Amino acid sequence: MEMINETDRDELIKQQYRIVGSHSTVKICSWTKHSLKGEGVCYKQKFYGIQSHQCLQMSTSLSCANRCVYCWRGKKAVVSKEWKWDVDEPQFIFDEAMHAQKKLLEGFGGNVVVDKNLFEESKFPKHVALSLTGEPIIYPRINEFVKLCDENNISTFVVTNGTYPEAIENLVPVTQLYLSVDSPNEELSKKVGCPLFSDYWERFQRSVKALANKKSRTAIRITAIKDLNMICPEGYAKIINDANVDFVEVKAYMHVGESQFRLKREQMPFHNDVFAFAKEILEFLPNYELVMEQIPSRVVLLVKKEFKIDGVWKTWIDFEKYSEKVNSGKDFDKFDFCKKTPEENLVVTGKNSWDGKYSEIED
Repeated sequence: MEMINETDRDELIKQQYRIVGSHSTVKICSWTKHSLKGEGVCYKQKFYGIQSHQCLQMSTSLSCANRCVYCWRGKKAVVSKEWKWDVDEPQFIFDEAMHAQKKLLEGFGGNVVVDKNLFEESKFPKHVALSLTGEPIIYPRINEFVKLCDENNISTFVVTNGTYPEAIENLVPVTQLYLSVDSPNEELSKKVGCPLFSDYWERFQRSVKALANKKSRTAIRITAIKDLNMICPEGYAKIINDANVDFVEVKAYMHVGESQFRLKREQMPFHNDVFAFAKEILEFLPNYELVMEQIPSRVVLLVKKEFKIDGVWKTWIDFEKYSEKVNSGKDFDKFDFCKKTPEENLVVTGKNSWDGKYSEIED
């Protein structure tokens, strides 16, 4: 059984998604397009060294067990507590996702403002961001898919909302594992996440513990929404400390997609609002520092102090070393593949983000 019907499939295609098999999807990230045209890069390039023009944004599952108020997904989006559909082969998903990305980017080859070298490189993704829509970690063969990426020297960032702790516990090493955090406490979590599970908070707490036990790089991403969840910084700090993550991204909610019918435009914070809230959280995090920002994306990065090695911040990823380590079959440490962050990336100002052109990009 397929995860979505023909009508919903057609609607997603109109929105520039490409459906892969019965439950996966690909869509070109806005920053991939902008990087090809020389109009800036994703914050993940600035923070970690991901090349935006070679990033494939996808998900191995269109289904999710939450109805987050800030999500761009519509009312028709698939929601379910458990997997009840066909399970596509990991190799099929990998091959077809790569093909879909290449087809979606074809038109950029004839654009006079596109750098031709970057366009040629974009045909061969070096990074997969499993964060597009749905909950990718519930795909029953997610570990096999990640290993396929490893074998092809492609790094992986996997994003989960913490609804399925057992999937986190059983997940093979990924380049960086994210936990989405949308509230500092149980009551607000229900209001913001609109979970299907009645034991959602217990599941989330178990996921926090699972993150703390991971040896790979880990991160928490806080989506900040004005007049809703930008409260109780000590609550967020407790979650961060309990998860013992390496990185914390505090990022503004973007008033895009179906979220426009659930939240007001005024609830989209400016960069200086996000910066100030991150500083409030930082007051309760003695082991972290505010290291970087990306003003167009309205995001700041808090980093565990142990990533400052001999006085040098090393938040970037040495992708060749990562591929070598993950494919060696031997145990390795996250510090085995960290790389010096360019000095120019470390400037922080906290200034306002109302710059017009890139102030509301969905990424």
